[in-house]
Order: sequence, then structure tokens, then C-alpha cells
Amino acid sequence: MATRNKLQKFAELLRLPNVYENFDPTRPALVGLNGAPVEMKGKWASDHFKNDHPITLELACGRGEYTLDLARQYPDRNFIGVDIKGARIWRGAKNAQAEGLDNAAFLRTRIEVIAAFFAPGEVDEIWITFPDPFLKKGKENRRLTAARFLRQYRYLLRPGGLVHLKTDSRELYDWTQETFADQPAVEVLYHDNDIYSKPLPIPELSTETYYEKLHKGLGKTITYTQFRFRAEGDIVGGKGIPGLEV
Repeated sequence: MATRNKLQKFAELLRLPNVYENFDPTRPALVGLNGAPVEMKGKWASDHFKNDHPITLELACGRGEYTLDLARQYPDRNFIGVDIKGARIWRGAKNAQAEGLDNAAFLRTRIEVIAAFFAPGEVDEIWITFPDPFLKKGKENRRLTAARFLRQYRYLLRPGGLVHLKTDSRELYDWTQETFADQPAVEVLYHDNDIYSKPLPIPELSTETYYEKLHKGLGKTITYTQFRFRAEGDIVGGKGIPGLEV
């Protein structure tokens, strides 16, 4: 039954006008409504949102709870939730349609290839919300603050664009601070290992996902890191992006 429900959701994704999908991470191709091929690189604001408002990405968006709440709070901004899990994307996209949130869209792809779908500087801000911390030894390069991902964020973002990491993994938080200390291109603007123990530094942090509420109930603390990229300095480590000067 669960498999059948997932297949139904995957089929319905192709009929949702606010969803774009990449089925093969080795090929930077997207399909949109009814499975039609689309080219969105450099055209997200003009071709999908039909405006020139700034774009925010939510990476590892799951059901899109942060994407949707930010879209409600900031109707003069555009938001795109990114995840590889189709059933989760389906829920966020359906909720956006039900609420008439035309400033929220979803991209189903692996984050490892996200730079293939945006032009340099097309994105104004990035939120990374409760990603898999990949705590097993040897999995560090899969963490979304590893060098291979930082290269892509720097490529996507306008100069000075902010990146936010919100996580309940103290291990990921600590590792990120240690990693950034050795990254000349990264400027950490703010970090806190227990954001709810004091007044929140920005109102967007008040949004809580289902799993955040669950983990807070189990006594886990929520951490936050805000950073941007310096104009000078290189990203140390990781590999470049095939086909892109990143």
C-alpha cells in the first residue's frame, strides 16, 4: 500500500505546476508540468514566478514547511524548496497550491548538482533546515556544509547573499564551525548552539518543522549558523563542478 501511494504521488507531481524535477543527476535536465522539458536556469523569477522578486532556496526541505512559512511571511519574495524525496515534495507542493502561495515552488533533485539549474548570482538567500548530518565516519563530504556544497552556494548566490543552517545535530553544528575556521572564503556572521535559550536573532527562526518540534520535545537543543562568502579567498577542499567554473 505504501509503495502504491508513493507511485501515485510521483505521478501527480508531473501534474503540479509548481514542481520541477531532475530524474538523472548525471544530466542537468528538468521537466515541469506534464513532464515537458523546461530550461529554468536564469529564468526562475521571470518564467515561473512572473516577477523580479528575490529568490530564497530551502535545501533538504522535506515537506517544505519552512518554504511555505517563509512564503506566507514574505509575499514579496520567491521561495523554492529543494529535496530528492518525491513524496515529501508532493506534500509541500499540494499545500502551497491549496493556500494559493504562488511565491512557493519546488525542485526535486539531488543537492549535489543544484548549481546546474541556476545562473550565477540568481539566488539571494539559502536556508539549510535540519539536513541529514551524515555522522558515520567517511561521510563528511555528504554534509551540506562540506566544501563541495560551499562551492555551489557561492556560485548560486548574489554577492553578500546569506546562508542559514538550522539543525538539531550538535555534531553537525560543531563540525561546521571547525570546518569554516579553515575556509578563507567563509565569513561566519552569527552562530549559537542553543537558539531557544535566549531571544531569537531573526524572526525567521521562529518557524518550527514537524521534526523540530518532535526533537525539542525529546530534549534536543536547536543550533543556528549564519554565514556568507567573502569576495576574496578560495573554497578549500572538495571538487569543482563538472561543466561549471565553480
